[in-house]
Amino acid sequence: MSAPAKPNTQPITAKSQLVDYVAGGCKPADKWLIGTEHEKFVFRSSDFSPVAYEGDSGIRALLEGLQSFGWKPVEENGNVIALTQDGANITLEPGGQFELSGAPLPSVHHTCRETNEHLSQVKEIGHKLGIGFLGLGFIPKGKREDIPWMPKGRYAIMRRYMPLKGNLGLDMMLRTCTVQVNLDFASEADMIKKYRVALALQPTATALWANSPFTEGKPNGFLSYRSHIWTDTDPDRTGLPAYAFEDGMSFERHVDYVLDVPMYFVYRDGKYIDVAGSSFRDFMQGKLAALPGELPTMGDWVDHMTTVFPEVRLKRYLEMRGSDGGPWRRLCALPAYWVGLLYDTVALDAAWDLVKDWSLEEMLAARADVPKLGLKTPFRGGTLQDIAKQSLKIARDGLKRRNRLDSFQRDESFFLETLERSAQSGLTPAEEMLADYHGRWQGDIDEAYRDYCY
Repeated sequence: MSAPAKPNTQPITAKSQLVDYVAGGCKPADKWLIGTEHEKFVFRSSDFSPVAYEGDSGIRALLEGLQSFGWKPVEENGNVIALTQDGANITLEPGGQFELSGAPLPSVHHTCRETNEHLSQVKEIGHKLGIGFLGLGFIPKGKREDIPWMPKGRYAIMRRYMPLKGNLGLDMMLRTCTVQVNLDFASEADMIKKYRVALALQPTATALWANSPFTEGKPNGFLSYRSHIWTDTDPDRTGLPAYAFEDGMSFERHVDYVLDVPMYFVYRDGKYIDVAGSSFRDFMQGKLAALPGELPTMGDWVDHMTTVFPEVRLKRYLEMRGSDGGPWRRLCALPAYWVGLLYDTVALDAAWDLVKDWSLEEMLAARADVPKLGLKTPFRGGTLQDIAKQSLKIARDGLKRRNRLDSFQRDESFFLETLERSAQSGLTPAEEMLADYHGRWQGDIDEAYRDYCY
C-alpha cells in the first residue's frame, strides 16, 4: 500500500488533465523499467504470533532498525509508517504485513538483487528483535481479530467501509500478502495490448503462484484463498474490468472507469478525511459533502487511483496483481514471467495471438475457478496447466531475446525455472504444502512457519 505521496496541489479543472496524467506514463522501449513489490507476514519467532506496531520488538522497532541501512522515515501523526531510499519504499499493510515497493530498475537481475538485499536487511534486524518473515498468500494461523491494526489513517476509513461492500474485505486487508510487478508501455496502443494480455493471463499467474491453502491452522479448501478473498471484497473496484476488452478502449475510457469507482478518502493537512462511497465526479464539481465547494487536486487523483483493485491496475504503468506472496525464488520469478511476455515485441505478439480470441466469459470462468483448482482449472478443452506451459515458453523466448546478462553471463530466463517445474508437474505450491501438512508436518501448521520463513 502506498505511503503518503508528496502533495500535488495542481487543481483539476477538466477530465483531460486526468487523461494526460495517465498518458504521461508512455515512454520509449529503451526507457522501460521494472518495479517489483512484495509483502510478507511478520511473526514472533517464539510462538509464530503476529507482531503489533508498538513495543520494544514491534513493527515500529523494525522500521527504526532498518534506518541503520540508510532508509529515511516517513511519519504520520508521529508514527513511522514507511521508509524511503533511492526510489524504493518500505510500507505497512493494515495487519503489519511488511512491503518492499522496489525502485524502477533496468532488468530482472537488478530487481532480484534488490529483493535479496532487502530480505537480508529485514532478517538481520528481525533476528535482533526475535521476529521472522513469512512469504505466503494468506496467514496460515490466527483469527482475524488476533491481527493488530497499523496506525495509518486510510486504514481506519477502509476498515469501516469494507464490510459494507463484501464479506472478506477485512481479511484482504489483514491476512493476505501478494507479489506484484509494475511495467511500462510505449503508447496508448501498446498499453491496450499489454493490458489485455495481462488481464487474460492473470488467472494463469494466480495458478502458478497459488500459495494460500490454510486458514486458522487448517486446510481451507482453496489453493489460493487470497485470490478467492478478492471475489468478495468490493465489486466496485475489483475483478477483470470488461471495458478493457471493448472497442474504444483508451486512456480516457480507463479514466472514466476510475472516476466511477467510489472514493475512500481525501488527504488534507496530514489527515485522512472519510468520504467513503462518494463520487470523484461530484468532487470535480465541488459537490463533495465532506468538502463543500472544494475542488480536487492532482494529488487527490493520484491517491484515488491507488484505491482501485482490479487484477491488473493501470496507473502510469501496469501493475500485475493476481499472485500470492511466496518464497524467495518466486519473488524473482514474477517479474521474469511478465517481462518475458510483455517487454519483447515478438513475445508480446505471440502472447496476444494466444489470448486474442478468448471471450470475457471464458476469462471470468477461469478467474472464478482458479482459487480452488489452480493449474487444473478447465479451459477450452484443456486446463490452465496447458496455458501455463505455452505462456512460459513465450516468456522464456522473450527473455532470451532481451539478452540481459548477469555477472555469470546468464540471461533472465533462468528465473523461470521454478515456474516451469510447476507447469510440468501440474502441482501448485499450495498442493505441495498440503502434501507436507498431511504428511511430514502431521497436521502441525507451525511447520509452515519453519519451512517457509525467509
